Amino acid sequence: MIFNDPTFWVAVGLFLFLAVVFKVGKKAVLGALDGRAEDIRNSLEQAASLREEAQQLLAEYQRKQRVAVKETEEMLEHARAEADRMAKEGAEKLEEALKRREQLAVEKIAQAETDAIREVRAISVDVAIAATRDLIASSMDDGKSGALVDDAISDLSKKLH
Repeated sequence: MIFNDPTFWVAVGLFLFLAVVFKVGKKAVLGALDGRAEDIRNSLEQAASLREEAQQLLAEYQRKQRVAVKETEEMLEHARAEADRMAKEGAEKLEEALKRREQLAVEKIAQAETDAIREVRAISVDVAIAATRDLIASSMDDGKSGALVDDAISDLSKKLH
């Protein structure tokens, strides 16, 4: 019957071999699959953690960028205000310098006028003296001239004491 047939026993042996291999292999395969699933789960958790960290870093850098933009705008506004102040101050100093130069020019002109008037007076006096000398010299003769010298000498002793 069937128990005497070697094919039957080969089939039973094969079946037992396969059952043992399946039982032993099942644990190894399931262990490998469970390990792989655990690795994938860990990778997903790590990726989620890295994503969360990246979002936090992005938010922090965006905040820092907003702060930097605000500081830059404040610096630009301060620089503009400083430039306006310096321009206004420069214009005021230029105006003062021009007024001083104008005042100096007016004073130089007034001094030049005074010097010119003084020089004209000196020349007028010299011309008047020369004209008077010429007039006296032409109207004087030797007799009048001697009398004038004698009068001047006698007046000299009165004027010195």
